[in-house]
Amino acid sequence: MKRLFLMMLAACACLSLTSCDDVQKFLGDLISNLVSDTTTEEEIGDGGLLGNGGLLGNLTSDVTVEGNTLRYGNHTYTVSGEIDHSSGQFKTPTAAVTFTNVPSDYAEFETVYQQLLGKSVQGTAAMVPMALELYARDAGVGERCLHLLCNGSATVSEITRELKRKLEPSRFSPENDPYIQRYLPAAVLKGAVPSNAYTPDKPYTVEMCPSPNGVKAAPLTGGTVTYLYILAGGWDTYQRAVDIFLKDGDDHYKVFNCPSCYTQCKQIRGTWPGLD
Repeated sequence: MKRLFLMMLAACACLSLTSCDDVQKFLGDLISNLVSDTTTEEEIGDGGLLGNGGLLGNLTSDVTVEGNTLRYGNHTYTVSGEIDHSSGQFKTPTAAVTFTNVPSDYAEFETVYQQLLGKSVQGTAAMVPMALELYARDAGVGERCLHLLCNGSATVSEITRELKRKLEPSRFSPENDPYIQRYLPAAVLKGAVPSNAYTPDKPYTVEMCPSPNGVKAAPLTGGTVTYLYILAGGWDTYQRAVDIFLKDGDDHYKVFNCPSCYTQCKQIRGTWPGLD
């Protein structure tokens, strides 16, 4: 780690005339290339090199939270509504998260989770498509995001096992393999349907409503599970079940289960434009 730290200091000196965003991107790439297998998760994650208290976290000074809105540079994330199971609204949206961009990297994903979205059921659920898209862009970064977002390694393993098969063709895949769906993360967003090449409305929106399963105690894991739906147009059924876990004594939620968000969606028509 000493070698890595010295190289990062040298990089800062070389980039002293560039913007903070340039430095952060450069150092993020440097860390991805240089961190060894022996580097602990604590050094990399919460409070470490990339955490809120870490080196890259400190470089990102332009982060503000005002009410239900977080601004990270020129990216904005807003939570609205609530998941109220007493409302009886199981098919129409009662809560939403809007965002201008998918988080650029792990540092941004962690900041958004820790400072805003991870503090609510709907905010945590809305980070599922963000994590899926980051995994599609860079499997290593995406897996770290999933470890932060999910309640355990078993959940992460289940998700990544499916994503590996669905997002990138293998050398055995036939040409234009319909099973490969790089646009899968976009299918979870409002307005994205097969007929418009899974082009979501902007700003991006994840709409949600309660599930009839309600909120149940999870005595074996020491917490509660809240059942909800993300409403999305990429499948025959609009209700995509997501289970959100809150451990007793914690103030941040975790994704307990969400297989319907990454199961095979309808085939695209046209060319997917990608996500910002």
